[in-house]
Amino acid sequence: MQVIDSLKNTKDTLFSFELLPPLKGKSIKSIHDGIDPLMEFKPAFINVTYHREEFIYKKREKGYLEKIAIKKRPGTVGICAAIKNRYNIETVPHLICGGFNREETENALIDLNFLGIDNVLALRGDPIKTESHFVAEDNGHKYAVDLVKQIVELNKGIYMDENIENATPTNFSIGVAGYPEKHFEAPNMQSDIKRLKEKIDAGADYVVTQLFFDNAKFFKFVEDCRAAGIDVPIVPGLKPIESMRHVSFLPKFFNVDLPSALTDELDKCKSNEEAKEVGKEWAIEQSKELKAAGVPCIHYYTMGRSSSVNQIAAAVF
Repeated sequence: MQVIDSLKNTKDTLFSFELLPPLKGKSIKSIHDGIDPLMEFKPAFINVTYHREEFIYKKREKGYLEKIAIKKRPGTVGICAAIKNRYNIETVPHLICGGFNREETENALIDLNFLGIDNVLALRGDPIKTESHFVAEDNGHKYAVDLVKQIVELNKGIYMDENIENATPTNFSIGVAGYPEKHFEAPNMQSDIKRLKEKIDAGADYVVTQLFFDNAKFFKFVEDCRAAGIDVPIVPGLKPIESMRHVSFLPKFFNVDLPSALTDELDKCKSNEEAKEVGKEWAIEQSKELKAAGVPCIHYYTMGRSSSVNQIAAAVF
C-alpha cells in the first residue's frame, strides 16, 4: 500500500517513525532491536535515511593526497527491503539529490521498483562537510522539486532512454520535507512555502515536517500551507530530547527553537536521565495535542533509539 493511501483513508492518527541505517560493519540486528519494541503500535510506515558519500584525504608518497570516498551508513535500499519482508510494513527510503546524477537516480528507482517498494521521500540533502554550500552532481538535481519531477516521469513510464518502447510505469508515492520554522537557507517563510508548493504541484503526495518543539508553529505552518493552496496531508515530525547535549545540539543542527517553558525545565536537570524524562514528557504532551487536532499521522525521529518513542507511543496511541 502507498503511504498516501494510508494518510488519506485513516480515521485515526497513525504512528510512524524514522530510523538510521547501522554504521558500516554493523549487522541488521540493531535495526530489528529498534523496530521490535514499536511493533505493538502498528506503525503505518517506516522511513529509512540515506547518507551520501563523504570524502577523506590520505597522504601518500611524496606528499600527494589521495581523495577517498567513504560511506559510513550504507544499506538504505537493502534495509527497506529487509524490513518489508520481515515485518510486512511499508518502508520509505530517503532519496536525495546529493551524490547522484539523473541516471544513477533512475537506476536507484528501478531497483526500488523491482523490490516492490512503492514509496520514497524526495530530498535535496545536505552539503558534504567539505562544501560550504550544496553542490549538485554533473547532470544531477540541484533542487528536490527536480527530483520529484524525475520520479513523476518514471511513474508515467518515461525513462531517460528515449528509445525504450512500451516502458512499464512505476508507482511511487512521493513524500517531501516541510519546515515549520523554515529551511535555514530560505530567506523567509513565505519563500519557503512557495518552494514547497512547487514540489506539490510537481507531483509530491504528502509532506513530512522537520522536527519542532512548539506545536503553535506547526499549526501556523499548516494554516499558511493551506492558504498557499497546499492541500496534501501534512505529517508532523517529532524528536524527543534524549540528553543534556541535545539542548544545544538540536537547535544548532536542525535550526529549530526550543520553547522557554521547555528550556526552563531542562535547566533544572542534573543528568542525562533527568533531561531524557523532561524530553519524553514534552513529546507526550505535544503528541496528545497534535492527535487531538486530528493530524493524519505523527512521525517520530528515533535516531536509532526506540526507548523514549516506545514510552511516548504507549501514552498516546
